[in-house]
Amino acid sequence: MNILITRHDKIGDFITTLPLFYVIKKTYPNAKIFALVSNINFELAEQIDFIDKVILYDRNHFWQTLKVIKNANIEVGISAFIDTQLGWLLFLSRIKTRIAPATKIAQLFFNKTRKQKRSKVEKTEFEYNLDLAKLLNKNISLEFKKPLLTLPNNTKFREQHQIDQGKKIVLLHPGYGGSSDGNLSLKDYLSLAKIIRSKDNTQIVWTFGPDDLSTKNQLQSKINKKDIIHQPKTLLDFCNLINNSLLIISTSTGPMHLAGALNIQTISFFGDNLFASPKRWATINNLSRQHNFTVDKYFKLADVKQLVTEILC
Repeated sequence: MNILITRHDKIGDFITTLPLFYVIKKTYPNAKIFALVSNINFELAEQIDFIDKVILYDRNHFWQTLKVIKNANIEVGISAFIDTQLGWLLFLSRIKTRIAPATKIAQLFFNKTRKQKRSKVEKTEFEYNLDLAKLLNKNISLEFKKPLLTLPNNTKFREQHQIDQGKKIVLLHPGYGGSSDGNLSLKDYLSLAKIIRSKDNTQIVWTFGPDDLSTKNQLQSKINKKDIIHQPKTLLDFCNLINNSLLIISTSTGPMHLAGALNIQTISFFGDNLFASPKRWATINNLSRQHNFTVDKYFKLADVKQLVTEILC
C-alpha cells in the first residue's frame, strides 16, 4: 500500500504531523509512506526514517506535482490541512481513499472526513492530526516515541566556533517571522541573556531565520561579544544546532517545534488567546521538557529567569 500524508504549510505545522506519520508507518510497516510538503520542509522530511519518499508541493507547478503524485500510485491520502488547490490536486490524482478534516469548502474533494472544530481548542494540533488516522483504521494505536526526530551527533558548529564540549549551548530565538501572537520584548531577551551568561559553563547562541532580519539588525549592536550570532543556512543546519543544545528560548513558532521533535528543552512564549495558546500549539517533547508561558497581564519575567537558573544549575 502507498500512503500519502500531506501538510504543505509552515515548519511548525509540518512538525505537528510527525506523530501521524509515525503511527501510520508503525501500523503499516510494509507500506510506502509519502510526504507532500512545502519547499521549506523538504530537506528535513527526507531525513526522517518513517517517511519513505518526499514530494514537493509547488503551488506554481500544479500539473507537474499532479504528475508526480499520479506516478506514485497512491491508494490512501491523509491531509492534515486542506485548501481548494490541494483538494483538486488529490482528487485529480485519483487517490481512492482521501482523508481530511471536515473543514472549509475543500472538504468536498475528500471522501472520508472527520468534523474537527480546531478553533475550540479541545486538544493540541498534533492530537487533531493523529485523530485522522482513525479514519483509516479505527483500532490504530496513537502512541508515538520521543524524540520523533533523531539526528546523528554533529559537532561541526561547536568546532567552527571553538565551543568546548563541556559548555551547554543555550539558544535565544527572539524573532517570530510574523507567525506568533505572543513574545517577549527584545529588552527582555537581553535581560535573560545576562542571567545565562553569568553561568561559566554556558554559551549563548542568538539565532535568526530569514524573516527575522529586522530583529537581528535591532539587536546586533546590543548583544554581548561573548555571544554568537547565527543565521542557519538551511533548516537541517538549524536542526543540527538545536540537537546539540541544552535549551531553546523562543516564541511559539517553528524553532520551538523543531526542538520539541528533537526532545530538547523549550521555554516558549504564547499569545493571550485560546487559539494561540499551548493548549493548541504545545510541542511534542516530553512534558517535563516543555515550559510554556502565556504572555498576558499575569506574566512575570522573573518567573522565566528563575526557571532558566534552575535548568542551568
